[in-house]
Amino acid sequence: MATIYQGKYEAVIGLEIHVQLDTASKLFCGDSTRFGAAPNTHISPVTLALPGTLPKINKKAIEYAVRLGLACQCEIMPYNFFARKNYFYPDLPKGWQTTQHTHPICMGGSVPIKTEEGARLVKMHHIHLEEDAGKSIHDIYADQSCVDLNRAGTPLVEIVSEPDMFSADEAWNYVQELRRLVRWIGVSDANMEEGSLRCDANVSIRPAGDPKLGTRVEVKNLNSTRNIKRAIDYEIDRMIRLVESGEAVKQQTRSFDAANGTTFAIRDKEEANDYRYFPEPDLPPIQLSEDFIENIKAAMPALPQELTALYQSDYGLSEYDAEQLVSEKEISVYFEQVIQHTDNYKAVANWIGGPIRSIMNEQHIPIDQTGIPPGSLAALILLVTEGKLNFSVASTKLLAAVRENPGASPLDLARQLNLLQTDDTDLLEDWIKQALESMPDKVEAYRKGKKGLIGLFVGEVKKRSKGKADPQKVMDMLKEKLDESTNNC
Repeated sequence: MATIYQGKYEAVIGLEIHVQLDTASKLFCGDSTRFGAAPNTHISPVTLALPGTLPKINKKAIEYAVRLGLACQCEIMPYNFFARKNYFYPDLPKGWQTTQHTHPICMGGSVPIKTEEGARLVKMHHIHLEEDAGKSIHDIYADQSCVDLNRAGTPLVEIVSEPDMFSADEAWNYVQELRRLVRWIGVSDANMEEGSLRCDANVSIRPAGDPKLGTRVEVKNLNSTRNIKRAIDYEIDRMIRLVESGEAVKQQTRSFDAANGTTFAIRDKEEANDYRYFPEPDLPPIQLSEDFIENIKAAMPALPQELTALYQSDYGLSEYDAEQLVSEKEISVYFEQVIQHTDNYKAVANWIGGPIRSIMNEQHIPIDQTGIPPGSLAALILLVTEGKLNFSVASTKLLAAVRENPGASPLDLARQLNLLQTDDTDLLEDWIKQALESMPDKVEAYRKGKKGLIGLFVGEVKKRSKGKADPQKVMDMLKEKLDESTNNC
């Protein structure tokens, strides 16, 4: 944002987020929705809107929309219907889009976000169902465009917020939370790289404290969370500079150029009447029974906010640890599988947030592909807790061995690899003697009062023992030996 005007203006932002529903077939026919097929192979007479074809509503898409509405605390509308939104575009075979306009399936609702001022709810206006368009491709031939209709007819929900965000950071948080939520409840993979989640941002500015909304600009088809933030920041800055130079902000639709971080106009903004909406004559209205809605509600998983509170109240975890465990549903599921084998909840959270998270990040894999059985992690934690293994060796050498041999007992693997800590006093005495003899100047400094050097000696013993020395026992023996020699001086 233009920092020279900070405090003089405030931004007002609303987002329209399109999420592809993870159904096997399209919204109005049986064509596959699988991503990555050869162009124009997942099409049929219905997708192509050939004369005489009739659509049929995908029940699973209705269920997913209701599930999302329930997760967002929306009012589910028992009576809703589709309309035709008429406009021409090469990748829209029918010449109209079948969408819900005046009667969406979900109304109201909210999404929790965290801001610098604390947690709050972003208000939603509605969620409606619609079909996706195809895809125009302009970078294959220099003088021609191509159209792939595989995506045409894929079921979407459009999640329309109120103008209830006031910075690019809040908008970013809102998108991140919704992305996690649709994955959590299993209605979409929300893969922005594949176009499963796309975002349009409606941005305006107004003098700080003015309740009246400014002229709105829509930035279309933002396809990454980073670009959502960049585009909104740029657009706020552009509008402020326009107003400060005495120019008016025009209501228009713009696109974002990710290469240079700027937006550019693509057309003046259409009004609703430009689309000539009217009820879809080939589809009956949708009437949802109370039992249908209640059955979906009963099958809903516990949501992230519920689990965050539960993990703190029942398992004594910190808010930070709890939030890390619910950052992805698969992580939460894994955590709950591990604690079936141990009640050391804090240690499990530490291992998941530490060594296991490192593996996930380094190899770009989800937690269920790390190859660490829940029972094995619990057994590994027990070895550390009982002092049979130190954390460093366990988290590097033994964890790697468990991944290579997921069916083997961690204790057996530790024995095979000679990793278990020893309580052999003679061995410990020998390693301690070697360590102290290797740094006589440090020993002398310790005797003269630099007691903090004890950690250096412990580390040297650990290195010479290759991790097999029990650090606490080594610490006790070192103090006894050094203090004894100091007293004898």
